[in-house]
Order: sequence, then C-alpha cells, then structure tokens
Amino acid sequence: MWELIRANQRRSNLLMGAMGVLLLATGWAVGETVFAAPVPGVLVAAGLWLVQSEVALRSGHKLLMLVSRARPVSKQDHPILFNVVEEMSVASGLPRPPEVYILDEDAPNAFAAGMGPERAAVAVTAGLLERLTRDELQGVIAHEISHIKHRDVRYLTLMAVMAGSVVILADFARRVLFFGGVRRRTSANQRGAAPIYLVALVLILIAPLVARLMYLALSRRREFLADAGAAVATRYPEGLASALEKIERYWSPMANANPATAPMFIVNPLVNPLAAVETLFSTHPPTAQRVRILRSLAGTVSFAAFDQAFRQVTGRPVGVVPAAALRQESVPVRQPSSDPRTALDRLRQTTDLLWRLGGYSFIPCPCGTTLKVPPIYRGQTLPCPHCATPHPVVAPASSPQA
Repeated sequence: MWELIRANQRRSNLLMGAMGVLLLATGWAVGETVFAAPVPGVLVAAGLWLVQSEVALRSGHKLLMLVSRARPVSKQDHPILFNVVEEMSVASGLPRPPEVYILDEDAPNAFAAGMGPERAAVAVTAGLLERLTRDELQGVIAHEISHIKHRDVRYLTLMAVMAGSVVILADFARRVLFFGGVRRRTSANQRGAAPIYLVALVLILIAPLVARLMYLALSRRREFLADAGAAVATRYPEGLASALEKIERYWSPMANANPATAPMFIVNPLVNPLAAVETLFSTHPPTAQRVRILRSLAGTVSFAAFDQAFRQVTGRPVGVVPAAALRQESVPVRQPSSDPRTALDRLRQTTDLLWRLGGYSFIPCPCGTTLKVPPIYRGQTLPCPHCATPHPVVAPASSPQA
C-alpha cells in the first residue's frame, strides 16, 4: 500500500509541477499584455497561488463543506454510518477516522475533502443513506477513504487552486484587453515585441483550457485507483459496483455542487452519467466501465487483479495501478453481509437525522408514539395526537439553545 501511495505522489508531483509552470507562464503572459513587463505578472500569479494555497491548507475541507452546505453529524445521529466510517478507516490504516458530514440532497452521492489523513472529512447525501444497503454504503465510504489515504484530496484541492488561479489571471487579462484596448507601451513597436505579444495573447486564451484538462486528467485516474482501494479494503467489490449502479440510476443534479467540487464526488453531480459521453473534459470515467471492472474481480481481489481487469475492460495496453503496488498479495472475496433494514427503515433513519439537525425535538410518549416537533413550538405544551397526554416542548439536549 505504501508503495502505491509513493508512486501516486510522484505522479501527482509531476502534474503539480506542470501546473505550476503553466501558472507562472500565464502570469508572464498577463505581465506582457497588461503590465507591459513580465515580472509584475509573474509576481501576481505567485502571490495569488500562495494566498489561495494557504487558505486551502489551513481549512480547505471546512471551506468545501461550507460551500457545499454540508452539516456535521455525530455518532448518535446515525450510528450505522459512523460504524462504517470507523471500520473502513481501520481497514485502510488511517490514523483517525475522518469527520462525517451530510448534504440535504436527494441525489445519492458522496465526496471526501482534506489535506491528509489527519485532517479530512467525508460527506454523503441524504439520498445515499436512504437507498444504499450497508455493504453498498461500505463500498462508497471505502472509495472516499481511499482518496484520503492516497492523498488524492490534497492534490485535487491544490490542483483546483492552481487551475482556479490560471482562470482568474486569464480572465483578468481578457477583461483589461477588451475594455482597455491594445496596450500602450513604448516598446510595443520595438523590433521583436510583436511576436512576444502574440505569444502572450495565445497563452492567455488557451491556458484555462490546458489547466482544466490537466486537472480532469488527474481526477479520472484517481477514481480508478480509489475503486481499487475500496475493493481491497472491503474485500467485496460487488458492494461498490451495486452502489455505483444505484447512484447512476437515481442521479439528479445537485443544487449545491459546482464545477470546482464536481471532480471530488464519486459520480459527477452536474452531468447525467447515463447521457454523458467520455471526452477529455469528463470529470469521471464511465460508470458502466467502473462497474464491469469491479465485477471482473471474482474469487480474490488485489491491486494486480484490478489492474488486469482494467486493461481487459478498457482495452488499454497500460494499466492504471503503479507497478510498485502490483506485488501486494491477493485476499479472498468475502460473502455479502446481512442488513435487516428495509428501504422504509433507511428512509426513516435519514429523515430523523435531518430533523435532528434542523433542531426538531423528539418527545417519547408513554403510549409508544414519538412526537417530532419543529423548533417554533418550543416553550409550548402539545398533546399527543394518539392519547392526548400533554408534553412540554423543550430544546433537544444536543441543541445550542438547550
């Protein structure tokens, strides 16, 4: 596993280096076209990236959860979800389980964020908790924890910051040139200045496209590696395969997702995977392809078996798993575990969770009824609708107003 992480990091560092060169080149182009000198543009590019990176490193996952409108949950809110997160953290060798968040979205989906195993978070949607069995939920959580263990979330966050900086710089230069006209500088008519200016203009136009392609290439490759990590950690590839099928079947656009966070989800929350065509701009590999690879792992599972299945399904001569990780021993595929919960049970658990997060008071009545009362009734006394027993409505113990 550590060989896989090191090989993964080497490739990530190469891509980040290339993205850094592109960012500085964009700064040079902005300097040539806007400031009439390359040095100020390069300094602006470096400063913009440093500020954004510092914010991302200090509180990147908190900001992503805030932007996505995800809310933290505790073990008391959903014990099964927390048990699965803890199990997969132990199976993957994380030093501590990630923080757990929920998004009030009907579409089943999930994503991970953070700067490393010590500071990470996993977010799942309400639709995911409602529709997945325990084995399927385990596969999704193992996939997201694999992203954390492989340091994918760190590199994706920093790559997103770099790509965003390139877009900001290029957009700034285009606006200045559009509204301010052609630059005025005494050296504009000097011999050799025109070709340099033309090169800078072309770079400003194509830099955002190149940055996006590099960012998405990193994202697509990491989805396959996270699938492999989930299959090994759960020893049950069918769990993730079935979960991916459900996520695709019940897909709907997510209101709080955006192009910057879309590559971090297990399935793109903005583009319908059933209608998507694989292109260079795809954030994720085709779901059907991922499912076929997972279901090709029969009997035993390992990174080498996943790599072989990847090449057979995709027809590519080169695998996706680094060579250093292919020596890992195979483990037998386990039998499916039982989940006594029905679809109605999962729906009730998830709905209760959202109500608790919304400040609802849960009041047990001696007749067996549980009253679920919204916060606007606090301080009042309400009768049970079944036996008419009066109950004072107080804030729940976990509420800040209690």
